[in-house]
Amino acid sequence: MTDSGGVLVDAGGAVATVTIDRPQSRNALDAPTLRELLAAFEGLAASPLLRCVILTGAGDKAFVAGADIKQMAGLGPREARAFAELGHDLGDAIEALSAPVIAAVGGYALGGGCELALACDFIYASTTARFGQPEVNLGVIPGFGGTQRLARRVGVGRARELIYTGAIIGAEEALRIGLCNAVVEPEELMARVRAVADTIAKKAPLAIADAKRAMRRGADLPLGEAHELERHLFAGLFATADQKEGMAAFLGKREPKFEGR
Repeated sequence: MTDSGGVLVDAGGAVATVTIDRPQSRNALDAPTLRELLAAFEGLAASPLLRCVILTGAGDKAFVAGADIKQMAGLGPREARAFAELGHDLGDAIEALSAPVIAAVGGYALGGGCELALACDFIYASTTARFGQPEVNLGVIPGFGGTQRLARRVGVGRARELIYTGAIIGAEEALRIGLCNAVVEPEELMARVRAVADTIAKKAPLAIADAKRAMRRGADLPLGEAHELERHLFAGLFATADQKEGMAAFLGKREPKFEGR
């Protein structure tokens, strides 16, 4: 376990847990915390053992209540641009990580907190979770990727409605519109997410990485080019030891032992 101030990182095995730990501000994202999170994910990217990451917030009040408004209130356009770039760099680092990242959301995930969760591969929420992009109430718009990632997650119409109204929705509504993948009781959240992460960690890591790469890059390509990307990645995996092991294990009716090579 490493502690860089507002961020705790437990990276002892195949599944790492990153916890935003600023309970006094409901885990709000200020510039130092964004930098710590960015450094944490850049460090995880260098780990050969990593198979999955869980991202969560400390305490039961919030995943991340939003960006730190006390810090933002005095910004001018130039400083605001730098702050937004920091948030975008973090979201890009999460998406670029070869291992899947699961957001475990309890309590508020608003503004920058919702955007942070949206950068993850998928979201599990507790019944206490509340999601929203209420930036218009402050005279601004989402600045960490929310105008783009929310539309890709729930559809353009839903995203426009949520962003224009600044509405805050509960976990069940988030599940209904596809913003999160599952809703569980608060005391069950981390165990449920850990079980899913452990399942992913047992799969072929190179295949998982290429599946993530295909879906991320393919989303911005014309369909024909996206299909070509899939064919390219599919074929390339037949040069790996994991492909040989996976198919041999299937034919031999045994559990595969993947090594990521």
